[in-house]
Amino acid sequence: MPGPLHGVRVVELGVWIAGPAASGVLGDWGADIVKIEPLSGDPSRLFRRMLSLTRDDNPIFELDNRNKRGIALDVSSAEGRTIVLDLVRDADVFVTNARAESVARAGLDFESLRAINPRIVYGQITGYGLEGPEADRPGFDIAAYWARSGLAHLHTPEDGEPPILRGGVGDHSTGVAFAGAIAAALFHRERTGEGQMVSTSLFRQGVYTLGYDLSLALSWGRYPPVNRRADAPSPTANNYRTSDGRRFWVVGVEADRHWPPLARVAGHPEWIDDPRFATARDRTVNARELIALLDGVFASKTFDEWVAIFATEPDMFWAPVATPDEVLADPQTRAAGGIVDVPNGDDVVPMIASPADFHGTPGEQRSIAPRIGEHTRDILRGLGRSDVDIDALAAAGVIVVDG
Repeated sequence: MPGPLHGVRVVELGVWIAGPAASGVLGDWGADIVKIEPLSGDPSRLFRRMLSLTRDDNPIFELDNRNKRGIALDVSSAEGRTIVLDLVRDADVFVTNARAESVARAGLDFESLRAINPRIVYGQITGYGLEGPEADRPGFDIAAYWARSGLAHLHTPEDGEPPILRGGVGDHSTGVAFAGAIAAALFHRERTGEGQMVSTSLFRQGVYTLGYDLSLALSWGRYPPVNRRADAPSPTANNYRTSDGRRFWVVGVEADRHWPPLARVAGHPEWIDDPRFATARDRTVNARELIALLDGVFASKTFDEWVAIFATEPDMFWAPVATPDEVLADPQTRAAGGIVDVPNGDDVVPMIASPADFHGTPGEQRSIAPRIGEHTRDILRGLGRSDVDIDALAAAGVIVVDG
């Protein structure tokens, strides 16, 4: 079966991660994506060099750009803009995370594209939004999503330093949320025939991600403090270390429900009614003492031994603190659909999947990411350009043709 967005045509003018991630998810869902790159290529292709990788592949770029056809052109030139407009005339969706002012300067803003295609769903991702004093401020996810939204602060102990955000975390959460927004706009268009503009920002996604704390601050004027594990108010929702140095998290978020099985797992059923720990309040008041006791217990056995013990108490939820290698080796990663095999000629390349499956219209992976200008000639032929015209555009520096 084709994917749920089979037949939907998307034009992407995106760089780095957030915009390509959004259209990449749409591509995983079956949409036909034409990726427009600058003549030198999407700068996210540089990740391979930035990370000093000596191999020829580029996993970071591949993740967000598989299942796309690529065209490289100078959109600031008159000829390049004409090509973009020709692509948009028959498109369903236009996605960009280029700065709004630069898109407008190139004549590719929403009003310009709607004039030639009233049904277009126009998706714009920015750093900080389209209005306000920071509207034109550029923002990578480490700035707009992580630092400015409050996320970094609320992951920093009082006497510590802010942790560095892992690569692409804000971009990918923004991209997958935005793919859903675009799909909703397409649903509206199917009912009404009306296209529209859809927008979000890395900052907005960060604010929503931190909604638990910001909602408390907004309504109550306060929010939980940043705790080190030794000071966590709930010993039943904390992480512990085994004798062989592994860590795991016990997830007893329903304190009264999960306390008895945790006490039994620890081998101390007498703690269930111990006056120091009998109620959730008692365990919070005596949290340091209980955490220290549990530290001693869990440090007495290996991780594998604790796996077997936890299996005797199915009502005690827990999870290992896994390394990347352990995640990839975990059979549940494949079983949950977390890795997909993407065709690459006669071979396949395992890649990280986007986070949704459609059980009635599952679709399939179609191709790895394009080389710079790999499909330029085919795409322009589809727009009615002759090979002579295409060669002339390449000679004039308007396009890059790979093959």
